[in-house]
Amino acid sequence: MIQSYKKNYKALDHYDTIFIGSGLGSLTSAALMAKEGKKVLVLERHYTAGGFTHIFKRRGYEWDVGIHYIGEVHREQSVLRKLFDYITDSKLKWADMGEVYDRIVIGDKTYDFVKGTANFKEKLKEYFPAEADAIDQYVDLVFKVTKTSRNFYMEKAMPPMVSKVSGGLMRNPYLKYATRTTQDVLEEITQNQELIKVLTGQYGDYGLPPKQSSFGMHASLVRHYFSGGNFPVGGSSQVVDTIAPVLEASGSTILVSAEVEEIIIEDNKAVGVKMTDGKEFRADKVVSGAGVMTTYKTLMPEATVKKHQLNEQITKVNNSVAHLSLYIGLKGSPEELKLPKANYWVYPGDLSHDECVERYSQDTSQPFPVVYVSFPSAKDPDWSNRYPDRSTIDIITLMPYNVFEKWENTRWKKRGEDYEALKEEYSQRLLEELFKLEPHLRGKIDCYELSTPITTKHFINYEKGEIYGLDHSPERFKHKFLRPHTPIKNFYLTGQDIVTAGIGGALFSGLLTTSAITKKNLLKKVMG
Repeated sequence: MIQSYKKNYKALDHYDTIFIGSGLGSLTSAALMAKEGKKVLVLERHYTAGGFTHIFKRRGYEWDVGIHYIGEVHREQSVLRKLFDYITDSKLKWADMGEVYDRIVIGDKTYDFVKGTANFKEKLKEYFPAEADAIDQYVDLVFKVTKTSRNFYMEKAMPPMVSKVSGGLMRNPYLKYATRTTQDVLEEITQNQELIKVLTGQYGDYGLPPKQSSFGMHASLVRHYFSGGNFPVGGSSQVVDTIAPVLEASGSTILVSAEVEEIIIEDNKAVGVKMTDGKEFRADKVVSGAGVMTTYKTLMPEATVKKHQLNEQITKVNNSVAHLSLYIGLKGSPEELKLPKANYWVYPGDLSHDECVERYSQDTSQPFPVVYVSFPSAKDPDWSNRYPDRSTIDIITLMPYNVFEKWENTRWKKRGEDYEALKEEYSQRLLEELFKLEPHLRGKIDCYELSTPITTKHFINYEKGEIYGLDHSPERFKHKFLRPHTPIKNFYLTGQDIVTAGIGGALFSGLLTTSAITKKNLLKKVMG
């Protein structure tokens, strides 16, 4: 049962662990703790739980905010599937997106990414027959690098003293590739820039173009989808709805509209949290899933930040990209409207990914460097039971935070005419991108709503409205402080910042944090 802090909620005086934020990292860790017999409290400042897995409803439609497709979960023995099954008591179900999961559109050419590694390679070789060897090498390297990543991440859960002794051996094989850019590594395999542009056609999933992104991040993402994409049956609200009963069964609590003002530290030990209304909750341990920047800049007492030089840590990492998201409602079922299940990734044909980003960041009236189009209502087999004769589409693009910065201190829904006019201008441009791909949808739009970087800041509490926490640059992977353990006793971190962006990263972060707290190898338990 999810309760509101603003209503007559029931909570205990003391918990084993308090979680700040209800994103998937926190929810995963909370559910794992609950399964270990612990009573936990999850505090969420938003009026709905789930972080980027939450949904919102408007005008007879619902939209998924952060889940667009997930790999690996249809393979019953995969770590992600096992972990989801474990924390939801196998209640969360998945629908396969079919043969084609991503369509990479570059200028007037389209390249399909098809499920199954052999099929993926075969299809790419049809597009690039002269690059057959390079394509084989690329796929082999993706597997090789992701194999080394498991030890890299498991090392993060080790006690700090053990990590000092043997951490390097676990980290270095992965770091060999993670500390290099995607472009660098790919250019050792092929000089065909069109092929590189296609192979990096999902870079929007982690936010950085090839000359800026870590190849480790790129490899993880690509490998994640090799066997296809999936969508939660019943929409992404099912993630929270299937985890909440597991928490409830252990006497744990989720409170929404519950904003934490400060983590209470006594004698360098986390003992609880103070809410914005002054109320305090106490616990043996405190975990922040609110992101490293927010945690150390706004939630941690200043004296503690100074003592451990936490402010210096966060100057070593950067916020990831901000974005626009256009949520579209259409009258008519996905079948009637012939909506595909596959996502589109649309790029200009004239320049490389990096050059497109550079041109646009200087002047946002230039072509969008990437446009991602997703059809959630077509992916969810249960959609039409809930919303007959309705469909939805999401369109996402990058957006420099500074374009909307002047409105950051205005109130949601009351930001003024200029703000609305600017939103309308970008909405129309994004709709045109949709009509180029699916011209028959012109005239079929019932309603649309645009979220901006300051909308994200308002709801997710990320400083610059960023979508992926910290940048996934080669530098990021070198920093040892991005791990569950902190210099403060009984205080831990979780969420995408300590692993990587995306549902898989957040889910795995919850496993690592719980393993660090309990000093148990929970992966063994989860894999059964």
